[in-house]
Amino acid sequence: MILLLMIIIVIAGGILAFGAARISDRLPRWICLTALLIQFILALTLLGPIPAPLSLGDVSTGASVLTTLDLPWIAPLGIRLHLAVDGLSLVLVLLTGFLAITALVASWTEITERTGFFHLNLMLVTAGILGVFMSLDLFLFYFFWELMLVPMYFLIAVWGHENRVYAAVKFFLFTQLSGLLMLAAILALYFIHGRQTGTYTFDYLQLLGTDLSARAAFLLMLGFFIAFAVKLPVIFVHTWLPDAHTQAPTAGSVILAGLLLKTGAYGLIRFVIPLFPQAAAAFTPVAMILGVIAILYGALLAFAQQDLKRLVAYTSISHMGFVLMGVFAWNQIALQGTVMTMLAHGVSTGALFILVGIIQERIGTRNIDQMGGFQELTPRLSAALLLFAMASLGLPGLGNFVGEFLVLLGSYRVNVTLTGLAALGLITSVIYAVWIVQKVVHGPVPEESGRTQKIPVDFNRRELVVTAALAAIIVWLGLYPNPVFKLSGPALNYMKEKAALSAQAPVLETENGLQTAVLERQKGNNP
Repeated sequence: MILLLMIIIVIAGGILAFGAARISDRLPRWICLTALLIQFILALTLLGPIPAPLSLGDVSTGASVLTTLDLPWIAPLGIRLHLAVDGLSLVLVLLTGFLAITALVASWTEITERTGFFHLNLMLVTAGILGVFMSLDLFLFYFFWELMLVPMYFLIAVWGHENRVYAAVKFFLFTQLSGLLMLAAILALYFIHGRQTGTYTFDYLQLLGTDLSARAAFLLMLGFFIAFAVKLPVIFVHTWLPDAHTQAPTAGSVILAGLLLKTGAYGLIRFVIPLFPQAAAAFTPVAMILGVIAILYGALLAFAQQDLKRLVAYTSISHMGFVLMGVFAWNQIALQGTVMTMLAHGVSTGALFILVGIIQERIGTRNIDQMGGFQELTPRLSAALLLFAMASLGLPGLGNFVGEFLVLLGSYRVNVTLTGLAALGLITSVIYAVWIVQKVVHGPVPEESGRTQKIPVDFNRRELVVTAALAAIIVWLGLYPNPVFKLSGPALNYMKEKAALSAQAPVLETENGLQTAVLERQKGNNP
């Protein structure tokens, strides 16, 4: 019951915080912090001792599920309360708990109006994300997928900045419409499986290997892919992201960048390729091209921004391009790089949004042209900004480098040309990262800003603790990533095996991952 308990505690904390706001504006913060700490501790109890070092080429067998809960919910329709955590899920559940605490503490004094409703929505979106990462019933997964949408809409629309309503509506429309496509694909898969087997179920493990025609598999795969692509976001369906990030309050931006984008990546890994391996293999060249475009286009657009928060938002599009490439490369090295990129991006970009929020609170603007000279005025803030800007560009020794290097290494086995183009993203990221540091930290204070004396203090104690925790994580991921590889490796291998079996191909760790497995089947070489 520990999985269900984590979700219940988070939701209950939000409800209690909503009621406690009538007593005190401070009480909701402490209630939510307590609930999130309990949830995080419960997630930590699922960790066992980290075994011996794992080689990235190792292939382990077995379901790799750490714990599960499977109870009937709406039995006549085959809907079950099926929650499970494997290594991949647990990594993301831990990230969710950590960043939710970080977002809450970072916005401790930012929200002064309707504090109860704010904390209720913050906890509901966290519960929805936890549910997405733990659900193995597709109906339950869709339920939590939609649960994330409404509270995030309110976080942006009520506590956002100048164009918050426009950004919130745009976010809602993009994610809601794409989610309906996924719902249609889920229902189609449900009925196809039911007609074939006589068992109507939404259970993920039973739906794996459903016999589909090539046309049906491709259409259903697109239904899932579009929903996850919008949330990732993939280029051409990304336009909601800069507006939502720019207008959201600090906590909303941290949750958006650190967690909501990861639900799209998680969906690609968990559902798209294991459920539709042959359709995904046929779609691989298109997906990898989209990833390369996102890497380069996102970085170039980031460099063109004058709004510091919007600049950081566009860097997310670039980093998620690496994630898309790694998923569809579908070999062990690329998938491990994908998971590491997800974690490192969540930490580093979440930290950058927190720093932007602090800067905006200090000087009242996000305009880069109105910044400069922070090194002398706020040395600790400047040092933190330098660290996380270097993490964003992929500096060796920090987590982002490990993830992006492994993605490129794994993608090289699939397509050398596209990997070479994607590697250019490492150069373009240097441009925007150095631009941030030069303009904000080292640049002169603009005379027209008149704000030389408007920065009262450097980091306060709360801000220093939050930033130090994020810095410690990003350095740890860069210097000692093996625990993440060891934890997520068996789950990734299990999904690779399931995808290969669904394609009726031998389980191979090959240079071309899923594509080679499907080619083996087409040649008639599978035993």
